[in-house]
Amino acid sequence: MKYAWIDTQCRQYPLSALCEVLAVSINGYRAWKRGGTPERQRLSDAQLLTLIRTIHAQYKGAYGSPRITEEVRSRGFPASKARVERLMSANGIRARHKRRYRVTTDSRHKLPVAPNVLNRNFTPAEPNQEFTSDITYIWTDEGWLYPAVTLDLFNRES
Repeated sequence: MKYAWIDTQCRQYPLSALCEVLAVSINGYRAWKRGGTPERQRLSDAQLLTLIRTIHAQYKGAYGSPRITEEVRSRGFPASKARVERLMSANGIRARHKRRYRVTTDSRHKLPVAPNVLNRNFTPAEPNQEFTSDITYIWTDEGWLYPAVTLDLFNRES
């Protein structure tokens, strides 16, 4: 409707003034004149945010802004990556990154394995018969500390 009115008035007034008064772009008018679509269906921030939340839930939080932008565009709505990023960060929507599985044990080595002399007997009959130990590390201002402890399994004293 706006473009048709501009088309009738453009012989009497400059095109830039008509487009400014009706708050439309000159490129939109020219696209309408060529027979194309004057405006692609641009979503408001609230509508785009709803679509982003829907996509985020649909893909179980795995998609970040680049993939969500691609998905929004594939659904026929124009959106820039910067706009999607801005809306996502302003509303606390973030992609969940899966932690990679890291193998920390090499069970196929050729080294000798110590025998299991304790054999899961954690309740000895006398003191000073069975012991267990552990070590850990803690970062301090002076560097790494490596505290270790040895416990008597009979009375749990060190």
